[in-house]
Amino acid sequence: MNKTIFKSIGAVLAGFVLGAVLSVGADFLMGEMGIMSMENFKQTPLFVIFLVIVYRFIFNVIGCYLAARLAPNNPMKHVIIIGVIGTVLSLLGSFAMWDKAIPFYNIAIILISLPSAWLGGQLFLKKQNNGQTKN
Repeated sequence: MNKTIFKSIGAVLAGFVLGAVLSVGADFLMGEMGIMSMENFKQTPLFVIFLVIVYRFIFNVIGCYLAARLAPNNPMKHVIIIGVIGTVLSLLGSFAMWDKAIPFYNIAIILISLPSAWLGGQLFLKKQNNGQTKN
């Protein structure tokens, strides 16, 4: 295998891990602050569930932006890979945890994976293109 493949794998892993760590960290903080309970997530107020969906979307965008930035070439391909992995893992997690959360949350988490990945890649490309036009 050549260096480009390792850089691609590293970019995807870095972006995925960053989004996951930020999401799990925020979940932990919200649990510690008594805002939500992962054990009784169904009892979580709806506005908190919306907040969780929003910050997961934002953290996914940030992770995918990083992946696009680190990608040795074709940044959108790298972020779409993260989006597909996120969608598959969200599907599996939703099936496994369907009775622990309201269906709206499970479905929303599945649906945000690809759009947040795409947005992270697009934000990187826009910044990259703006930097090139200024030089």
